[in-house]
Formats: sequence, C-alpha cells, structure tokens
Amino acid sequence: MNEIRLTQFSHGAGCGCKLAPDVLESILGQSRSSLLFPDLIVGNHSKDDAAVFDLGDGTAMVSTTDFFTPIVDDPFDFGYIAAVNAISDIYAMGGTPSMAIAILGWPIDKLPPEVAAEVVKGGRSACEKAGIPLAGGHSIDIPEPVFGLAVSGRVNIAHLKTNNKAQAGDLLFLTKPLGIGLITTAEKRRLAKEEDRTLARASMKRLNDVGPKIAAFAGVHAMTDVTGFGLAGHLLEVCEASGLMATLQMGKLPQFPFTAQYIKQKCMPGGTQRNWRSYGQWISTVNEDEKALLADPQTSGGLLLCVHADEAKAVQNFLQEEGLEHQIIGELAHYSGSGYRLHVTP
Repeated sequence: MNEIRLTQFSHGAGCGCKLAPDVLESILGQSRSSLLFPDLIVGNHSKDDAAVFDLGDGTAMVSTTDFFTPIVDDPFDFGYIAAVNAISDIYAMGGTPSMAIAILGWPIDKLPPEVAAEVVKGGRSACEKAGIPLAGGHSIDIPEPVFGLAVSGRVNIAHLKTNNKAQAGDLLFLTKPLGIGLITTAEKRRLAKEEDRTLARASMKRLNDVGPKIAAFAGVHAMTDVTGFGLAGHLLEVCEASGLMATLQMGKLPQFPFTAQYIKQKCMPGGTQRNWRSYGQWISTVNEDEKALLADPQTSGGLLLCVHADEAKAVQNFLQEEGLEHQIIGELAHYSGSGYRLHVTP
C-alpha cells in the first residue's frame, strides 16, 4: 500500500481540479432564479460557501458538499484533508457542523479497496476531530479516485457571514499561508522536499474551527474560506457581492517558506492559469510571480476576513492567540463601477 502514489491516478490535485470560476458561472448562472424559496437565506443565487435554510427559531441549517481527487499520496491523509476542506465551508459561514455523509469514487480495477478504506478512515478521523459523526455515504466505481463529504450544520442567524456584507474600510486578514497548489504540483513532479510536504499537510489538516468564534465579533462583516479559486478569486467574489473593490499588499500576504522556491521552479498547477483567465481582467497589473501566488488554488485554505477597523486589533490578537496568520493584508473600498476591482501593491 505504501508504494501507491494516489496523486498519479488523477489529472488534478485537490481543489486545483475545480471548474474555473467563469465555467461554473456559465453552468449555474441560468438556474439561480428558479432556486429561490422564502426560507432559503443563502442558496444558488449567491457565491457563498454553503446553503443556509432558516429554521424559524433564530437559527438556520447550513449545508455544503465538497470532494476532489487526491491532493497527497498517503490515503489516510487524503481522506483527512478532503474532510477538513469540506467541513471548512460550515465554519466559513459562522456555523458549527453537526454531521457528515461521505462521497467516494474509486477505480476499483486500479486501486485495491484496502486503500479506499484508509481514505475513509482518514475522513472519519477528521470528522471526529470536528466533533461530528461520519454518518453514512455513497460510493461509485469511476476512473479516478475521488473523496469528500456532504456536511450539515447549524448557525445563529445573527452571526451568519455571507459574501455580500463586507463594507468599505474593512481590513482584510487571511488565517493560513498561501502556496498549496505549488507544493502539490511539486509533489506530483517529485520535486517537493519532505519538510515542505510536512508543513503543507499540517496546514491542510488544521480545521478552520475558529470560524464560529470569529463570526461572533460584531466587526467581522464577511468571511469566506480560500480554496480552489485562489485568494484573488475568492476576494473578488466578496467584492462583487458587496459592491466594493480591494487593495492587497503583496508583501503582507502570508506564504509558506517554500512558496517562492516552487514559483521559481515553475510548479504552477493548471488551475492557476484557469483561474487567471477567468478573472485576471479585474486585477491591476502584476508580474508572473505575483500571479502565481494570487491565483494559486488552495486546498483546505484559510479564512479570509473582512473586519471593521475599530475591531481589527481585537481580531488580530485573537488570531495570534490561536496560532494563526494575523497580519492585515489589505483593505476594502467603494467601487466606482468601472475599472479594476482588485489593486495589488508591493
């Protein structure tokens, strides 16, 4: 089992195999209006992390699903990371997960079921870490290995965080470093160093379970997790939904110690180019290295926070106490309706 390299059985890695933002828009754009229901607070009409259904008692059900092809070679870690990534959508809405259902696609003619069992074991372990049961699931025989979860949770509606509530003047935080797409591509090419893989896995396996605590800060106006569309893509979604523009300071963006090295080695995944083709026209001029960082597809990435300036210090102190990235990386402002939505500064 140890000789099997799961990443060699898939054309993409983790959230890097997501459909590009413009392709997803062409699929979902025509169907949003028909999916509106009175109690559906957040649904397919927006680009938020999860659907939210009002339960009528001041709380709401939060529901999401996420699955992908192998991001690492170790089966247990693949399952664990995929589960953490899926659960993150609940946390990003300010909610608390309640239970999960597994989604497994397996090439049974190429990979033994014992390997799939390790993947599921990893997913179950992540669920237990989050304090929820892996209550069931569904599996099919397909050409590439796929694993993920459908997750349900609950949120206090007063603390619900959506993409359209950010405000001009909000300061931006990102709680995990960037570079996951680069390291996973380096791993597929057998260029990744063991110490770099260890750092990346530790980050991907860390739950974003600070989400509900962060959501309780009155000055946190919006929150989303950064995954396959890269930092720029998910920030642009917030800007579009809230009618704003953003400025990012490249020198303040959190990165893994290895990120610059793998950019230099041209370990950009295909998802980086797909992302940039989808939204690069909304971003001020950047060089190729900056593009590689801004559009790098993250798997189980950090939370992107939009915080009122008056509460930024309290949030910063909280993040530092939690051992998370806590530097201010940018700011939001009113959008004139034309020109760039994202300005990049040194």
